[in-house]
Amino acid sequence: QVQLVESGGGLVQPGGSLTLSCAASGFIFSINVMGWYRQAPGKQRELVAAITSPGNTNYADSVKGRFTISRDNAKNTVYLQMNSLKPEDTAVYYCHARGRTPTRPWDYDYWGKGTQVTVSS
Repeated sequence: QVQLVESGGGLVQPGGSLTLSCAASGFIFSINVMGWYRQAPGKQRELVAAITSPGNTNYADSVKGRFTISRDNAKNTVYLQMNSLKPEDTAVYYCHARGRTPTRPWDYDYWGKGTQVTVSS
């Protein structure tokens, strides 16, 4: 089993910055993809950014140029640096990891519990 623990959410003014962190723990063989999704009230969960173990990244168009995803493979930790935040970035941000464990030796999706990001003046 893989546990994902997020941190770094909070309240920030428009134009401000926040950094989210997510650490994966448990008996892990490998984690292929780590990333962040978000869900605003009344909307579907959407991909924000993802990064593979070699470091290939993918971003939602709405955050390109403002958000940067990075990863420390040795620590099984993924980060999301969010700059120039806008009110429309307000959402619960969920950490995601796709990996393999001794009890699930195939690609399986794991989710964190979410952290609230609120952008408001």
